[in-house]
Amino acid sequence: MKKSKILSILLTASLGTSLLVTGCGGTSKDEGKSDDGKGAKKITIFQQKTEIYDQLKDMAEVYEEETGVEVEVWQISGDDYYQNLKTYMSSESGPTVFSLSSTTEIEEMSDYLEDIGDLEFLDKINEDLIAKSGEATVGVPMTAEGFGLVYNKDLVSAEDMGSTDALISYIESSAKEGTTGLGLSQEAFFLIGQIMNVPFAMQEDPVQFCQDLYDGKINLKDVEEFQEFAKIYEAIRENEQNPLEVTYDANCGNFATGKTAAIHQGNWCYSLFSSYDISFDMGLAPLPIAGNTSISVGVPSVWCVNTDASDEEKQLAKDFLNWLYTSETGISYLMDKFGFIPVVDGMTSENLDPISTIVSDAIAEGNILPWTFNEEWPAGIITTYLVQNAEEYFTSDMSTDEFLDMLTESFVTAANE
Repeated sequence: MKKSKILSILLTASLGTSLLVTGCGGTSKDEGKSDDGKGAKKITIFQQKTEIYDQLKDMAEVYEEETGVEVEVWQISGDDYYQNLKTYMSSESGPTVFSLSSTTEIEEMSDYLEDIGDLEFLDKINEDLIAKSGEATVGVPMTAEGFGLVYNKDLVSAEDMGSTDALISYIESSAKEGTTGLGLSQEAFFLIGQIMNVPFAMQEDPVQFCQDLYDGKINLKDVEEFQEFAKIYEAIRENEQNPLEVTYDANCGNFATGKTAAIHQGNWCYSLFSSYDISFDMGLAPLPIAGNTSISVGVPSVWCVNTDASDEEKQLAKDFLNWLYTSETGISYLMDKFGFIPVVDGMTSENLDPISTIVSDAIAEGNILPWTFNEEWPAGIITTYLVQNAEEYFTSDMSTDEFLDMLTESFVTAANE
């Protein structure tokens, strides 16, 4: 069962010394090469975690100061990261180091993945957390992350959102009081990708469920967990500002300033709260559909190296990853600046924020759902199909059954392309 497999992986990786550690532009394949040792050494990095972009650029400057190797961090543009990455790779202008976020992406991009099995710290990461393509090691995990209902304890309790009916009632009553009960934002993963993981992950066998869905044997409107998911969507549409008008930053800002009681987000959002004077305690509660009591936890992304880069660039990329995961400066950025939950044995963080601490505790307790959306869904479906479905729902009066019919069709289509 997929849930058991993910659970065992995360528990093995998390227990022991501590919780173990989540303008776009191209460059020519020859740009940045050292010209037989006479030119400047350079690598390029492209990754999809927008919340660490500024910190990553700052780290690149520090890395160049320490090593003499220039690191160019490419700008991320909206939800199009994976499509842009594929375009760069197919045109032989790809980055030296990049990130992938699912097994389906790894399968699709396997021809571009360098074997990085000689990285010096790999023996300190649980083997099941390392991305493989065949027998080759092709990706190392950035962090572990978890998401659910991040909530303001001064405005709402976990019990007030302890069932689908209770959550919908709270959304409705909050609207009457002029506050937002549950905030979503317009970005693809935050609008539908992550929140829709829950009904999938709750299935007895998520892998088989997905396959049956892709084969046209299941319609989501006939499944209880999806019916309740759609009812929450309906409550948001009928009672709150259209989430298509709300950005990620605005959603987090509304929460930080008390205008929104809860947002469906993960531990990564805490970094934005440092810009606000927050006086309330916050928690992380499960999306309560069909009696769910678990938050969703997984490995969001892995670092990969472009096999089409020159031999020198590939070695520079490996040197960078070794530095990131083993040097005092690199580890400081991972733990303190990026706010990552550690994935390397012996790497500890004394600065976990309150939301990351809850994720850490949930992993240790085994009270988690797997990231089915990251492991089993067709690559790119969130940004190419599901976000359009959600946008159509929030700008129409379609019924929940019609919405679930549309989602069902999207999964069948994407899986059979």
